[in-house]
Amino acid sequence: MTTTDTPTQATAAGPSAPRLRPLSIIGYGAGDAANNLAFTTATMFLLVYYTDVAGISAAAAGTLLLVVRIFDAFADVFAGRVVDRTYSKRFGKFRPFILFGSVPLLVLSVLTFSVPQIGATGMLIYAYLTYAALGLAYSLVNIPYGSLAGAMTQNPSDRAKLGTARTIGAAVVGAGLGIFVAPLLKPDADLQFLFTAMTLGFVVVGTALYLFTFFTAKEVVQRDVPRVTMKQSVATLKGNTPLLLLCISSLLLLTGMLSSSTAQIYFLRDVFGALNLYPILSLLQLVLIFVVAPFVPRIVRRFGKRNVYIASGLVSAAGSTVAFLAPTVWVAFAGMVLSMVGLLLINMLIWALEADTVEYGEWKTGVRTEGITYALFSFTRKTGQAIGGALAAYALAIGGYVAGAEVQTDAATWGIRAGAALVPAVFALLAVLVMLLYPLTDKRHAEIVAEIAERRAAAGSAVPIAPDLSTAAFRAQDATSPRPSEDD
Repeated sequence: MTTTDTPTQATAAGPSAPRLRPLSIIGYGAGDAANNLAFTTATMFLLVYYTDVAGISAAAAGTLLLVVRIFDAFADVFAGRVVDRTYSKRFGKFRPFILFGSVPLLVLSVLTFSVPQIGATGMLIYAYLTYAALGLAYSLVNIPYGSLAGAMTQNPSDRAKLGTARTIGAAVVGAGLGIFVAPLLKPDADLQFLFTAMTLGFVVVGTALYLFTFFTAKEVVQRDVPRVTMKQSVATLKGNTPLLLLCISSLLLLTGMLSSSTAQIYFLRDVFGALNLYPILSLLQLVLIFVVAPFVPRIVRRFGKRNVYIASGLVSAAGSTVAFLAPTVWVAFAGMVLSMVGLLLINMLIWALEADTVEYGEWKTGVRTEGITYALFSFTRKTGQAIGGALAAYALAIGGYVAGAEVQTDAATWGIRAGAALVPAVFALLAVLVMLLYPLTDKRHAEIVAEIAERRAAAGSAVPIAPDLSTAAFRAQDATSPRPSEDD
């Protein structure tokens, strides 16, 4: 891997460019499946591992998750700068990170789930170091992976297919973990052996998936990207009110989502004694992706992305409230499913909204800064994940959760309920309140894109942006192409 300050010369590859082969689309989706063997495993099970296997207290584990995940947010920004400054004549700009970063990432996942019994202080230091290293390795693979789709094609339909493949790859891994692994997390099981065997197996499977991505997902779009100065980046972000509001709302939403996903196992296992429902919930989430997606374009065309986002946030908050107050497991399960539907709808909109803010920044300043916009958005989402995971752990600690206990106290079950349902409900409502102030409606965005196109045409640009490429149009093929929470 070599660095160079000399960009390649640009030739635009528009919608008439050669279409992607199905194998390339499948290969790209395999990359996010590999990503989530490390990322989703950590978000779903790491707190359980720290409290029930390593013996780290819930409070200490909560602080660990908060600190390291905030570090992860800064790691994304660092990775973005590294990617911007790197280019390999042989492998391209993004694929070298997938080739050379995949094995270290997967090995660090094994080490993260292998805390040695070396005393409370020693275990904490080990946990901090390994999880932080895992986060940095993940950023150095995931940021270039997420950017690779734009270098594979400029055809809108093919980009939508890449997004769909990525979503399915992540969803299959998440569902698999919930269906096959979560039911095994019983207090009397040898959980250390389970996590060691699982993560070692993921090294083999993940490496094969990453190699499949590397050899099939080719960078074909030539580039001539001017170097955007830090001053220009700051100026673009400073005046981008829609981006700021979207980042705040996303941070709040991710806080609730991660609190819920972190505490769900405790919620079903220790409050209702129904751990067997966890795989059903995971499978249902995968099914809902395919059931909900076809209706999204029609809903968005009628009501607009911002309004659908707000309504979906209210649905999620209502479902979480039902789960928090549920007297029986089936009422709680129904509330969790309702909340899941709201979150799925938001996840299908969030990246289109983020793309809209890029055009807004360009319209305000004349400088298009996709990279720094994506980095800031990812930073805030990672921060939300950090806070959410920590809040779930703190809720367990305040309630007095005892690892391995057959029956938890009333205070402990209340703490689990709060982490799994009350925190998500409150933060979803806060996210909705922020989005009520969001000014960039679909109509306004279409006007902005048209004005940018007029400016470029007047300046004699060879590659003007067509107004009908605005994400406000939200065509049917775009609705099923959201980027998942692991790109955070």
